[in-house]
Amino acid sequence: MAFIKVESEDIKIEETFNVKLEDTEEQTDLLVLKEESQELKEMKYKNEQDFKTEEKSFSCSQAEITSRKMNQKTRRSSYCACQQCGKRFNRTGIKKHMRVHTGEKPYACQECGKCFSQKETLRNHIRIHTGERPYVCPQCGKSFTHFANLGGHMRVHTGEKPFPCQHCGKCFSQKDNLNDHMRVHTGEKPFTCQQCGKCFNRKSSLNRHMKVHTGEKVFTCGHCRKSFKYKGALNKHMRFHM
Repeated sequence: MAFIKVESEDIKIEETFNVKLEDTEEQTDLLVLKEESQELKEMKYKNEQDFKTEEKSFSCSQAEITSRKMNQKTRRSSYCACQQCGKRFNRTGIKKHMRVHTGEKPYACQECGKCFSQKETLRNHIRIHTGERPYVCPQCGKSFTHFANLGGHMRVHTGEKPFPCQHCGKCFSQKDNLNDHMRVHTGEKPFTCQQCGKCFNRKSSLNRHMKVHTGEKVFTCGHCRKSFKYKGALNKHMRFHM
């Protein structure tokens, strides 16, 4: 009987241990499930946040694109087309440009009375009276009243001649020189002497001709102080001193 009792107690202890072991395993399983559930929740939250970030980024990109398009549209709408020639300008520029067609010249020189359509042109013209020549050639030191004149002068040093004649192929460093040359082909002589009616294809030729009427002798010999109407005559005279 004592043996049976001991065995019965051992069975009870084993059962109790098994129950406790099962409880421990069940708790472990529950803990694992809980941890997995937590991980799933965290992953879900992270995915949701990533999606929201991507959605926000996409919305920002769309907003930037829309804003850029609106700015471009606004800039385009702020430009006006000239009804005369079709060129486009902003609202300030179109007012200045229209003076080309109307002939309006509201800016007058206080020294000589000459009028100009642009304020900037008047400012440049004033330098003729003041003698100001702010644009200096770094190669030879020659100075100019206009920046464009300095740019044209620089081609003397570089040898660049970007203006070719479409008739004979001759090239020029200045566009004005090409325009003068074109009159050789067209026969145009737009510069007329008011004294005798003779016409010339260059303004410089007219100015030289006018000395016939005025008797002006602006070319003076530095050796004997003799004066001449034409530079060619002075050069010929200089040979006597050589």
